[in-house]
Amino acid sequence: MNDTGNKNRAVESECGPFHLSQLRGAQSIVFTKAPYLLSAASVAGSKEAQGPLGKCFDLTNEDDLFGAETWEEAESNMQKEACVLALGKSHVDPKSVRYLFGGDLLRQGIATSMGVEDLQIPIFGLYGACSTSGEALALAAMSVAAGYGDYMLAVTSSHFGSAEKEFRFPLGYANQRPLSAHWTVTASGAFLVGSHLNKIHSDKQHQRKSQFRHIRIAGVTIGKIVDFGLKDSQNMGACMAPAATDTIYRNFQDLGRTQEDYDQIITGDLGYIGQSILFDLMKSRGYDIRKKHMDCGMTIFDQETQDTHAGGSGCGCAASTLASYILPKLENGEWRKILFVPTGALMSTVSFNEGASVPGIAHAIMIEHC
Repeated sequence: MNDTGNKNRAVESECGPFHLSQLRGAQSIVFTKAPYLLSAASVAGSKEAQGPLGKCFDLTNEDDLFGAETWEEAESNMQKEACVLALGKSHVDPKSVRYLFGGDLLRQGIATSMGVEDLQIPIFGLYGACSTSGEALALAAMSVAAGYGDYMLAVTSSHFGSAEKEFRFPLGYANQRPLSAHWTVTASGAFLVGSHLNKIHSDKQHQRKSQFRHIRIAGVTIGKIVDFGLKDSQNMGACMAPAATDTIYRNFQDLGRTQEDYDQIITGDLGYIGQSILFDLMKSRGYDIRKKHMDCGMTIFDQETQDTHAGGSGCGCAASTLASYILPKLENGEWRKILFVPTGALMSTVSFNEGASVPGIAHAIMIEHC
């Protein structure tokens, strides 16, 4: 059923009327009862700790192995720690979480499956490349808004060591990186999404149970796969920028908005090259977002002192930046409304070796101070 023109239309089914009042345009949802972001946690590596956001992360480690013997196990340890921290900030037991939405960049999502195994939360394993934090948050928010549970957990991660081994060369190879290349962020971000603040703040004894008390997910715009035929996996910003453009433009069209309706439009990891392409593509569609735009990949590292070339990337880039830097600004009211748009380059080692193009994906999450 694609007809979303009548916002109050109800479709009869065997179970009764299903209301489409939350659907907007072709790809967006505005929640009638917006779910809340109750808490978030970020875990990051040594290079990230030395960057501009170093003091914002909940936990950093000078040892990027995080006490493990392999990069993959280290990434799993980061995810588990991020989940435990996020749950702890709101004093929510894992048994109270209905579903967990999580993913990573590794084959078969092993960083997630091995990382959250001990929590024993029913899980949906996701893959959206570096857009996975947006995918996880969208599904968590949609599930809470639909009444499928009071608490949902969204988590993702990336690790420089495991990503280099998976997609490029083992670190010991010491290959030269082109200036268009990104630096995979070693970090994890976890988010607890809840149905209602009053369930936590119902009495004086539980007044301080939630880390955030003023943040809600107002809606989402789910992105489509966009492929401009680019094949350079070392220039992911160029591969992802068209998808970011498509999703941001669709959000504007579906909701009748412009860049002026947001305090910030925040992409995941387009980097310096991808940002310039995004600006040009949005300008061609009639929107100038230069003064409103922020990119997590350009924020998490210092380009001049940390030698990260085009900027940061990886699932953990947008997730850890959102948890550590962006959400506190929304909580204190510095920003009232943002469009969070994690971006992903949809490739694998097989597709790259076979000469396939690298399509992009981007999902937009509307997050507000309330």
